[in-house]
Amino acid sequence: MKYAEHITDLIGKTPLVKLNKTVQELPCLVLAKLESFNPGHSIKDRIGIKMIENAEKNGLLKNGGTIIESTSGNTGMGLALGAIKKGYKMIVTMPDKMSAEKIDILKAIGVEVIITPTNVSADDPKSYYSVARNLEKKIVNSFYVNQYDNLSNRKTHYQTTGPEIWEQTNGKITHLVAGVGTGGTITGCAQFLKEKNKNIKIWGIDTYGSVYKKYHETGIFDESEIYSYTTEGIGEDIIPKNVDFNLINHFEKVTDKDAAIMTRNLAKQEGILAGNSCGAALAGLIQLKKQLNEKDIVVIILPDHGSRYIGKIYNDNWMKEKGFI
Repeated sequence: MKYAEHITDLIGKTPLVKLNKTVQELPCLVLAKLESFNPGHSIKDRIGIKMIENAEKNGLLKNGGTIIESTSGNTGMGLALGAIKKGYKMIVTMPDKMSAEKIDILKAIGVEVIITPTNVSADDPKSYYSVARNLEKKIVNSFYVNQYDNLSNRKTHYQTTGPEIWEQTNGKITHLVAGVGTGGTITGCAQFLKEKNKNIKIWGIDTYGSVYKKYHETGIFDESEIYSYTTEGIGEDIIPKNVDFNLINHFEKVTDKDAAIMTRNLAKQEGILAGNSCGAALAGLIQLKKQLNEKDIVVIILPDHGSRYIGKIYNDNWMKEKGFI
Protein backbone atom coordinates (compact mmCIF):
# COMPACT_ATOMS: atom_id res chain seq x y z
CA MET A 1 0.00 0.00 0.00
CA LYS A 2 1.09 3.56 -0.67
CA TYR A 3 -0.03 6.32 1.66
CA ALA A 4 1.22 9.28 3.68
CA GLU A 5 1.71 8.93 7.44
CA HIS A 6 0.29 12.41 8.09
CA ILE A 7 -1.26 15.25 6.11
CA THR A 8 1.92 17.31 6.59
CA ASP A 9 3.86 14.70 4.59
CA LEU A 10 2.02 15.95 1.50
CA ILE A 11 3.47 19.47 1.68
CA GLY A 12 5.51 20.63 -1.31
CA LYS A 13 6.24 19.28 -4.79
CA THR A 14 3.47 21.46 -6.20
CA PRO A 15 2.84 21.51 -9.98
CA LEU A 16 3.70 24.05 -12.65
CA VAL A 17 0.99 24.82 -15.19
CA LYS A 18 1.14 26.93 -18.33
CA LEU A 19 -1.01 30.07 -18.32
CA ASN A 20 -2.83 30.72 -21.58
CA LYS A 21 -5.64 33.25 -22.02
CA THR A 22 -4.64 35.58 -19.17
CA VAL A 23 -1.18 36.13 -20.67
CA GLN A 24 -2.02 36.36 -24.37
CA GLU A 25 -0.43 39.81 -24.58
CA LEU A 26 2.91 38.50 -23.30
CA PRO A 27 5.50 37.20 -25.79
CA CYS A 28 6.80 34.35 -23.64
CA LEU A 29 5.98 31.16 -21.79
CA VAL A 30 4.47 31.82 -18.36
CA LEU A 31 4.29 28.96 -15.86
CA ALA A 32 2.28 29.20 -12.64
CA LYS A 33 3.49 27.43 -9.50
CA LEU A 34 0.23 26.27 -7.91
CA GLU A 35 0.83 26.39 -4.16
CA SER A 36 -2.87 25.77 -3.53
CA PHE A 37 -2.04 22.09 -4.09
CA ASN A 38 -0.51 21.98 -0.61
CA PRO A 39 -2.81 20.25 1.92
CA GLY A 40 -3.63 23.53 3.69
CA HIS A 41 -4.10 25.14 0.27
CA SER A 42 -1.27 27.68 0.46
CA ILE A 43 2.48 28.12 0.21
CA LYS A 44 2.57 28.84 3.95
CA ASP A 45 2.20 25.13 4.68
CA ARG A 46 5.86 24.84 3.74
CA ILE A 47 7.10 27.23 6.41
CA GLY A 48 4.59 26.27 9.11
CA ILE A 49 5.93 22.82 9.87
CA LYS A 50 9.57 23.88 9.39
CA MET A 51 9.34 26.82 11.83
CA ILE A 52 7.80 24.51 14.43
CA GLU A 53 10.50 21.87 14.00
CA ASN A 54 13.29 24.45 14.18
CA ALA A 55 11.76 25.97 17.32
CA GLU A 56 11.70 22.50 18.91
CA LYS A 57 15.35 21.91 18.01
CA ASN A 58 16.32 25.22 19.58
CA GLY A 59 14.37 24.56 22.77
CA LEU A 60 11.92 27.40 22.11
CA LEU A 61 8.89 25.13 21.92
CA LYS A 62 8.24 22.39 24.46
CA ASN A 63 5.62 19.69 25.00
CA GLY A 64 2.19 21.08 25.81
CA GLY A 65 3.18 24.54 24.60
CA THR A 66 1.23 27.21 22.79
CA ILE A 67 2.15 28.50 19.34
CA ILE A 68 1.35 32.18 18.72
CA GLU A 69 1.50 33.93 15.37
CA SER A 70 0.47 37.20 13.71
CA THR A 71 -0.82 36.29 10.26
CA SER A 72 -3.04 37.23 7.34
CA GLY A 73 -4.41 33.70 7.68
CA ASN A 74 -2.40 31.32 5.56
CA THR A 75 0.59 30.99 7.89
CA GLY A 76 -1.85 30.31 10.70
CA MET A 77 -3.20 27.39 8.70
CA GLY A 78 0.26 26.05 7.95
CA LEU A 79 1.27 26.27 11.59
CA ALA A 80 -2.03 24.73 12.68
CA LEU A 81 -1.35 21.60 10.63
CA GLY A 82 1.94 21.21 12.48
CA ALA A 83 0.31 22.00 15.83
CA ILE A 84 -2.30 19.29 15.25
CA LYS A 85 0.38 16.76 14.41
CA LYS A 86 2.49 17.59 17.45
CA GLY A 87 -0.19 18.39 20.00
CA TYR A 88 0.31 22.13 20.53
CA LYS A 89 -2.32 24.77 21.19
CA MET A 90 -2.50 27.50 18.53
CA ILE A 91 -3.43 31.20 18.80
CA VAL A 92 -3.31 33.65 15.89
CA THR A 93 -3.81 37.39 15.68
CA MET A 94 -5.27 38.74 12.44
CA PRO A 95 -6.13 42.22 11.09
CA ASP A 96 -9.85 42.84 10.65
CA LYS A 97 -9.52 43.29 6.87
CA MET A 98 -8.95 39.57 6.36
CA SER A 99 -11.67 37.43 4.79
CA ALA A 100 -14.27 35.70 6.96
CA GLU A 101 -13.39 32.43 5.24
CA LYS A 102 -9.83 32.55 6.59
CA ILE A 103 -11.09 33.16 10.11
CA ASP A 104 -13.70 30.40 9.93
CA ILE A 105 -11.25 27.88 8.48
CA LEU A 106 -8.78 28.50 11.29
CA LYS A 107 -11.49 28.12 13.92
CA ALA A 108 -12.65 24.90 12.25
CA ILE A 109 -9.27 23.27 12.88
CA GLY A 110 -9.10 24.36 16.50
CA VAL A 111 -7.20 27.65 16.30
CA GLU A 112 -8.06 30.52 18.65
CA VAL A 113 -8.38 33.66 16.50
CA ILE A 114 -7.95 37.18 17.87
CA ILE A 115 -9.02 39.98 15.51
CA THR A 116 -7.14 43.29 15.66
CA PRO A 117 -7.67 46.65 13.90
CA THR A 118 -6.04 47.16 10.50
CA ASN A 119 -5.73 50.95 10.62
CA VAL A 120 -3.06 51.19 13.32
CA SER A 121 0.73 51.45 13.11
CA ALA A 122 2.88 48.35 13.53
CA ASP A 123 4.10 49.50 16.96
CA ASP A 124 0.60 50.33 18.24
CA PRO A 125 -0.34 48.08 21.22
CA LYS A 126 -3.49 47.06 19.29
CA SER A 127 -1.68 45.94 16.11
CA TYR A 128 -1.63 42.26 15.35
CA TYR A 129 2.16 42.21 15.77
CA SER A 130 2.00 43.80 19.25
CA VAL A 131 -0.90 41.69 20.48
CA ALA A 132 0.97 38.50 19.51
CA ARG A 133 4.16 39.62 21.28
CA ASN A 134 2.23 40.49 24.44
CA LEU A 135 0.49 37.11 24.42
CA GLU A 136 3.88 35.39 24.40
CA LYS A 137 4.86 37.36 27.51
CA LYS A 138 1.65 36.43 29.32
CA ILE A 139 1.27 32.74 28.41
CA VAL A 140 3.61 30.27 30.07
CA ASN A 141 5.40 27.86 27.70
CA SER A 142 4.42 29.79 24.57
CA PHE A 143 6.35 30.66 21.43
CA TYR A 144 5.73 33.61 19.10
CA VAL A 145 6.77 32.31 15.70
CA ASN A 146 7.14 35.74 14.02
CA GLN A 147 7.26 34.69 10.37
CA TYR A 148 8.49 38.18 9.43
CA ASP A 149 11.83 37.88 11.21
CA ASN A 150 12.09 34.10 11.62
CA LEU A 151 14.74 33.14 9.08
CA SER A 152 13.46 29.56 8.97
CA ASN A 153 10.87 31.11 6.64
CA ARG A 154 13.20 31.99 3.79
CA LYS A 155 15.44 28.99 4.48
CA THR A 156 12.49 26.69 3.80
CA HIS A 157 11.99 28.19 0.34
CA TYR A 158 15.73 27.98 -0.33
CA GLN A 159 15.55 24.27 0.49
CA THR A 160 12.25 23.39 -1.21
CA THR A 161 10.43 25.87 -3.45
CA GLY A 162 13.51 27.20 -5.23
CA PRO A 163 14.93 23.75 -6.07
CA GLU A 164 11.51 22.56 -7.25
CA ILE A 165 11.23 25.48 -9.69
CA TRP A 166 14.76 24.89 -11.00
CA GLU A 167 14.12 21.18 -11.53
CA GLN A 168 10.66 21.65 -13.07
CA THR A 169 11.99 24.14 -15.65
CA ASN A 170 15.15 22.10 -16.34
CA GLY A 171 17.10 25.18 -15.26
CA LYS A 172 15.63 27.27 -18.09
CA ILE A 173 13.76 29.80 -15.93
CA THR A 174 14.67 33.41 -16.79
CA HIS A 175 12.28 35.32 -14.49
CA LEU A 176 10.66 34.65 -11.12
CA VAL A 177 7.60 36.71 -10.15
CA ALA A 178 6.24 36.61 -6.61
CA GLY A 179 4.25 38.79 -4.28
CA VAL A 180 6.21 40.11 -1.30
CA GLY A 181 4.67 39.90 2.16
CA THR A 182 7.07 38.55 4.78
CA GLY A 183 9.67 38.27 2.00
CA GLY A 184 10.48 34.66 2.81
CA THR A 185 9.20 33.14 -0.42
CA ILE A 186 10.87 35.51 -2.84
CA THR A 187 14.14 35.73 -0.89
CA GLY A 188 14.58 32.00 -0.36
CA CYS A 189 13.72 31.17 -3.97
CA ALA A 190 15.88 34.00 -5.31
CA GLN A 191 18.88 32.93 -3.28
CA PHE A 192 18.73 29.39 -4.63
CA LEU A 193 17.97 30.35 -8.23
CA LYS A 194 20.65 33.05 -8.43
CA GLU A 195 23.21 30.58 -7.11
CA LYS A 196 22.31 28.44 -10.12
CA ASN A 197 22.13 31.33 -12.60
CA LYS A 198 22.93 34.88 -11.49
CA ASN A 199 21.15 36.28 -14.57
CA ILE A 200 17.68 35.16 -13.48
CA LYS A 201 15.53 38.24 -12.90
CA ILE A 202 13.57 38.40 -9.64
CA TRP A 203 10.49 40.64 -9.73
CA GLY A 204 8.67 41.37 -6.48
CA ILE A 205 5.03 42.43 -6.54
CA ASP A 206 4.01 45.12 -4.06
CA THR A 207 0.80 47.04 -3.38
CA TYR A 208 -0.08 50.69 -2.86
CA GLY A 209 0.00 51.38 0.88
CA SER A 210 3.20 49.34 1.33
CA VAL A 211 6.75 50.60 1.91
CA TYR A 212 8.65 48.01 -0.12
CA LYS A 213 9.06 49.59 -3.55
CA LYS A 214 10.32 52.97 -2.35
CA TYR A 215 12.57 51.36 0.25
CA HIS A 216 14.10 49.10 -2.41
CA GLU A 217 14.74 52.01 -4.78
CA THR A 218 15.88 54.68 -2.29
CA GLY A 219 16.70 53.01 1.02
CA ILE A 220 14.16 55.33 2.65
CA PHE A 221 11.48 54.00 4.99
CA ASP A 222 8.72 56.48 4.19
CA GLU A 223 5.81 56.35 6.62
CA SER A 224 3.77 58.55 4.28
CA GLU A 225 3.62 55.54 1.95
CA ILE A 226 1.65 53.57 4.53
CA TYR A 227 -2.12 53.43 4.32
CA SER A 228 -4.84 50.77 4.38
CA TYR A 229 -5.37 48.56 1.33
CA THR A 230 -7.61 45.60 0.55
CA THR A 231 -5.16 43.24 -1.16
CA GLU A 232 -4.36 40.38 1.22
CA GLY A 233 -1.01 38.69 1.65
CA ILE A 234 1.43 41.21 0.15
CA GLY A 235 2.95 44.53 1.14
CA GLU A 236 4.03 45.63 4.61
CA ASP A 237 4.33 48.64 6.88
CA ILE A 238 7.55 47.21 8.34
CA ILE A 239 10.80 45.84 6.92
CA PRO A 240 10.98 42.14 7.87
CA LYS A 241 14.36 40.49 8.35
CA ASN A 242 13.35 37.84 5.81
CA VAL A 243 13.52 40.28 2.89
CA ASP A 244 16.89 40.50 1.15
CA PHE A 245 16.47 43.48 -1.16
CA ASN A 246 19.80 42.76 -2.86
CA LEU A 247 18.33 39.62 -4.43
CA ILE A 248 15.29 41.38 -5.90
CA ASN A 249 15.81 43.16 -9.22
CA HIS A 250 12.59 45.15 -9.31
CA PHE A 251 9.43 45.88 -7.31
CA GLU A 252 6.18 46.52 -9.17
CA LYS A 253 3.15 48.03 -7.46
CA VAL A 254 -0.37 46.87 -8.32
CA THR A 255 -3.64 48.55 -7.35
CA ASP A 256 -6.26 46.78 -5.25
CA LYS A 257 -8.67 46.95 -8.18
CA ASP A 258 -6.27 45.44 -10.72
CA ALA A 259 -5.34 42.67 -8.27
CA ALA A 260 -9.00 41.79 -7.64
CA ILE A 261 -9.99 41.81 -11.31
CA MET A 262 -7.01 39.68 -12.34
CA THR A 263 -7.81 37.20 -9.57
CA ARG A 264 -11.24 36.78 -11.12
CA ASN A 265 -9.70 36.47 -14.58
CA LEU A 266 -7.57 33.55 -13.41
CA ALA A 267 -10.77 31.71 -12.48
CA LYS A 268 -12.78 32.61 -15.58
CA GLN A 269 -10.03 32.31 -18.18
CA GLU A 270 -7.71 29.64 -16.76
CA GLY A 271 -9.98 27.66 -14.44
CA ILE A 272 -7.66 28.49 -11.55
CA LEU A 273 -9.60 29.56 -8.44
CA ALA A 274 -6.80 31.55 -6.87
CA GLY A 275 -6.28 33.92 -3.97
CA ASN A 276 -6.07 37.71 -3.96
CA SER A 277 -2.27 38.01 -4.07
CA CYS A 278 -2.19 35.60 -7.03
CA GLY A 279 -4.11 38.14 -9.10
CA ALA A 280 -1.78 40.89 -7.89
CA ALA A 281 1.27 38.90 -9.01
CA LEU A 282 -0.17 38.27 -12.47
CA ALA A 283 -1.30 41.87 -12.91
CA GLY A 284 2.20 43.02 -11.97
CA LEU A 285 3.77 40.68 -14.49
CA ILE A 286 1.54 41.99 -17.27
CA GLN A 287 2.47 45.57 -16.36
CA LEU A 288 6.09 44.59 -17.07
CA LYS A 289 5.38 43.01 -20.48
CA LYS A 290 7.68 45.40 -22.37
CA GLN A 291 10.65 43.93 -20.51
CA LEU A 292 10.00 40.42 -21.83
CA ASN A 293 10.79 38.66 -25.12
CA GLU A 294 9.80 35.40 -26.78
CA LYS A 295 12.79 33.50 -25.39
CA ASP A 296 11.94 34.16 -21.75
CA ILE A 297 10.50 31.55 -19.40
CA VAL A 298 8.66 33.13 -16.49
CA VAL A 299 7.60 31.33 -13.33
CA ILE A 300 4.95 33.10 -11.28
CA ILE A 301 4.12 31.86 -7.80
CA LEU A 302 0.40 31.64 -7.04
CA PRO A 303 0.42 31.31 -3.25
CA ASP A 304 -3.07 30.19 -2.26
CA HIS A 305 -6.59 29.06 -3.14
CA GLY A 306 -9.60 31.21 -3.96
CA SER A 307 -11.93 29.43 -1.53
CA ARG A 308 -10.66 31.83 1.14
CA TYR A 309 -11.98 34.85 -0.77
CA ILE A 310 -15.46 33.76 -1.85
CA GLY A 311 -17.10 36.47 0.25
CA LYS A 312 -14.80 39.17 -1.09
CA ILE A 313 -13.04 38.88 -4.45
CA TYR A 314 -15.61 36.43 -5.85
CA ASN A 315 -18.61 38.26 -4.42
CA ASP A 316 -20.20 40.80 -6.77
CA ASN A 317 -21.65 42.89 -3.95
CA TRP A 318 -18.27 43.26 -2.24
CA MET A 319 -16.57 44.11 -5.54
CA LYS A 320 -19.22 46.76 -6.25
CA GLU A 321 -18.89 48.24 -2.77
CA LYS A 322 -15.17 48.70 -3.38
CA GLY A 323 -15.75 50.18 -6.82
CA PHE A 324 -13.88 47.39 -8.56
CA ILE A 325 -16.73 46.45 -10.93
